[in-house]
Amino acid sequence: MTDLFGLDGRTALVTGGNQGLGKAFATGLAQAGARVAICGRREDANLAAAAEAAAAGLEFVPITADITDDRQVEAMTQQALNAFDGRIDILVNNAGVCYHADSFDVTDEQWDGVFDLNVRALWKTSLAVGAIMRERRQGSIVNVGSMSGIIVNRPQWQPAYNASKAAVHHLTKSLAVEWAPYGIRVNAVAPGYVRTEMAPVDRPEFRRHWVEDCPQERFARPEEIAPSVVFLASDAASFITGSILVADGGYTAV
Repeated sequence: MTDLFGLDGRTALVTGGNQGLGKAFATGLAQAGARVAICGRREDANLAAAAEAAAAGLEFVPITADITDDRQVEAMTQQALNAFDGRIDILVNNAGVCYHADSFDVTDEQWDGVFDLNVRALWKTSLAVGAIMRERRQGSIVNVGSMSGIIVNRPQWQPAYNASKAAVHHLTKSLAVEWAPYGIRVNAVAPGYVRTEMAPVDRPEFRRHWVEDCPQERFARPEEIAPSVVFLASDAASFITGSILVADGGYTAV
């Protein structure tokens, strides 16, 4: 049974893999046996994450790219292919951004920035890598959605982010149905509040809604979400596609 969860011989590409959830996902995939490439906009952060992995006995292939640029998406995909002998078995679309602002205060630049990275870049990366998977008639794509695509967060308002993650969830289902004949599975994980650089979970003004409203009355560590990504990427999830796996401590259940 445990062999089904192993990723020996697989290759994986993780966008936004140099920090936070993305780095935890990359680490989890590597620990499960996969060869992993991480992509991020900042070369220094990519190299630092690769060095940290190496110190732990793991190997990350660092790729610097801004995936809101279509040409850089293609370049990133080609670099990963070159590093992995022409194959990418797993894609984790993790890169994302969020702004906290009331609806009337959200600027066009902020709205466009959220959708360009959270949705359009995910779409373009899925197409680029999905074309490779289609040729090989196999592959697993794991999109990083959010419980924010299911509920409305409080007390902070983040309408652009919430809408973008709802779009990610439905795009996941759309691609899963369309690409099933090609042997490509497409799923998403929807985390709740997790301690990362992007989520100020320790701020006292958020505790009432972020922590106390959660049935488990706590936030998660990135390492607690990583196993869900490994599971969806593995053969243990061979009959799962088009699913949104919610990992939120019960937040959306109440």
